[in-house]
Amino acid sequence: MSLCPRRVGNECVLSVIALIASVALAWGCVLVTGRPALAQTPTSAPEPPIGLPRVRDYEPVPELWDIYFDFGKAEIRSDDVTILDTTAAWLLGNPDYLVLIEGHSDNRGDTSGKRELNMDLGERRAQAAMDHLVAHGVDPTRITILSYGAERPQCAEANERCWAQNRRSRFLVKPRE
Repeated sequence: MSLCPRRVGNECVLSVIALIASVALAWGCVLVTGRPALAQTPTSAPEPPIGLPRVRDYEPVPELWDIYFDFGKAEIRSDDVTILDTTAAWLLGNPDYLVLIEGHSDNRGDTSGKRELNMDLGERRAQAAMDHLVAHGVDPTRITILSYGAERPQCAEANERCWAQNRRSRFLVKPRE
């Protein structure tokens, strides 16, 4: 199974690096220029892994709402089309901002053998949101996608209401440099 069934620019590389980073963190390693190394006390601030955006530079804005997905799917739901249209309009009206689309999944299926499936699903969700924005005129060079899979849940309870909150794409922005 490919982790990157579709490629747009370097987004495939981003998801693979994000997957490697999450595995390295789970093993107690840190990434230094993309290679695992034993964790050491850094003497200076560590550089982010190559290819990953500096997520701390991106911030939520109240005008951009999360969209949600059905279990195991990456298709935009009809009730979220209006939210994406509003997001596209905001981005077109604010051309000096870049957008990071985070893809998330719930933790079902997140076992040692299926972690990649949730990472892939998060990527496909972020890609679906990006495709919608690009189809509505947003320049794709302004968009970065990143999958967290089930790594950053919004809700930690084990019930459908909570899992539904975790199956999402989130939109963060930062000014162009």
